[in-house]
Amino acid sequence: MVRIIITTARRLALKIASYGVMHLIVAVLVALAITRDWRLALAVGAVEPVFQTLAYSLHDRVWHRIEQRRQLSRLEEASEAVTARLALMAPQEQVRAHGHPGHSHALPRTLKQVAVKTVTYGLMHFTVAVIVALALTRDWRIALAIGTIEPLVQTVFFSLHDRVWTRIEAKKARHADRAPDLTSAI
Repeated sequence: MVRIIITTARRLALKIASYGVMHLIVAVLVALAITRDWRLALAVGAVEPVFQTLAYSLHDRVWHRIEQRRQLSRLEEASEAVTARLALMAPQEQVRAHGHPGHSHALPRTLKQVAVKTVTYGLMHFTVAVIVALALTRDWRIALAIGTIEPLVQTVFFSLHDRVWTRIEAKKARHADRAPDLTSAI
């Protein structure tokens, strides 16, 4: 049971860390293109992704809860989350709850849900980027430019990042379903 909790926490930490690295690289490159000042670009690139990564993890958790609540009642949601995390949920129940085996922070299934999730991410990102850039540059024009362009680029990369992680989680779930159950052989 402890191993399952550690594995789940490790996957979530890896997802957030990979987002942070991706965000850092894009933020530095966009800030450098706008300011032509590598010191300012590094400052924006070092500070802004920290705040964005925190905001991203909150955004991801909120969307995960929204998706769960659409599918389950509150009592079912609580028991499903615990049993799925502890790998106690039957595969049929996982398929009913998520549309596939395994517990996932997958993208919403419909195009409308994907669009709404991406737009809310973009708005959150814009707000944080402008505030951080303004605090660092003290120039509202540069802050607005960074706050407009950088989130647009990051939103594209966010969507790609989320899709990659959805595929990774689905692949792991398929692999877990194929693995022989060693506990039933004992």
